[in-house]
Amino acid sequence: MDFPIHRLAAAGFPTGLQEIPQPPAALYYRGQLPTADLTLLSVVGPRKYSLYGKQVVEELVSGLRDYPLGIVSGLALGMDSLAHEVALRNHIYTLAIPGGGINDEVIYPARHKSLARRILESGGGLLSEFEPDFRATKWSFPQRNRLVAGISQATLLVEAAEKSGTLITARMTVDYNRDLMVVPGNIFHNTSRGVHQFLKLGATPVTCSEDILEVLKIKQQSPLPVTPIVSLSPAEQQVIKHLSEPTHRDELIRRLDLPTNEAAQLLMMMELAGQIKSEQNIYRHTLT
Repeated sequence: MDFPIHRLAAAGFPTGLQEIPQPPAALYYRGQLPTADLTLLSVVGPRKYSLYGKQVVEELVSGLRDYPLGIVSGLALGMDSLAHEVALRNHIYTLAIPGGGINDEVIYPARHKSLARRILESGGGLLSEFEPDFRATKWSFPQRNRLVAGISQATLLVEAAEKSGTLITARMTVDYNRDLMVVPGNIFHNTSRGVHQFLKLGATPVTCSEDILEVLKIKQQSPLPVTPIVSLSPAEQQVIKHLSEPTHRDELIRRLDLPTNEAAQLLMMMELAGQIKSEQNIYRHTLT
């Protein structure tokens, strides 16, 4: 399927981009622009994110499924592409704003041409102020960041080192009077330092998807009634009960009322059966 490039004059800009200082002269887009009734959340973070950062994005973004909300990011390596991927897996609208043009030949990075194509095929869009054949340069990325911050009602900062380029988008979010949300991190980890700078300045801490919905003033859906898992043994049901959120192996074993060796064997058997899964000793259940 072909996705032609369209040009937008200033009068046709999404509302958020009509309000920012120094708006672009024109915009180019492919695919579908977000509808007016969609609340946009930009997700930003480093190129080299931690396992914690990956788990955070997967948990928070997947929790936004089925709400009138879209995910915006910059198509870059690392956290940007992860945010787009998680949105796609959960059938959430996503808009990519790369640091260059949106012709297939100049999509940057080149390895994300297939990701850009999947975004378009899913009903999402590509947006840029640069000419369609413009190749990304060092200065074009900070310039692009103001569009990411400006088009969104809020920005979620997941991880950032003290001098990370990601902080440019966070600062612009504050300057544009948008909501800035941050995920608290490990105080000993370098990728938490930039995040904690903004926590000290009054950014909203986020620990679950419900926090995001509350900031964006999106009414939360009533939870579905829980169906008892009748096919599991009482011990297995206890494991699932304790995995309402990702939990470290040691903490999970501590919570189970079983001898340590029996608890470890139970987790191993449930993992082999596909009922739970672990990544670096962090367990989560796979049952819905």
